Amino acid sequence: MTSNATGPPRNTDASLRPFATGWTVFAAVLMFFGGVMAILQGITAIAKDDLIVVTRNYAYMLNLTSWGWIHLILGFLIALTGLALFTGAVWARIIGIAVAGLGMIANFLWLPYYPFWAILLIAIDIFIIWALCAGMRKELGEH
Repeated sequence: MTSNATGPPRNTDASLRPFATGWTVFAAVLMFFGGVMAILQGITAIAKDDLIVVTRNYAYMLNLTSWGWIHLILGFLIALTGLALFTGAVWARIIGIAVAGLGMIANFLWLPYYPFWAILLIAIDIFIIWALCAGMRKELGEH
């Protein structure tokens, strides 16, 4: 019997591919730029906390300078994890899921300060978690 298949042979070994999927690359880019934005947000809250308008009677009223430090540190972690995702390492995916989850929580608590921006970043973090989980499934060879 002969095969009449055309085209180049398909490589199914995930370890030879630098990225599991294009969504992982997109998630890495989103994480890097989202981390940079969180760093800038943190610097703003630390340096000029009187520029930020606070919604009244919100359940989570916190000190803006403290939130600035939280966003600054979390932003560095998110940006570094986004860069680490470009290596295609599984540990970077796992840490990426964890820091995106922390980013969701931080942005939920940031709602009284910048509601639109916080909701947008929560949606982006949900997408990042989905992309990293879907990429892990494909990387591990499950269909």
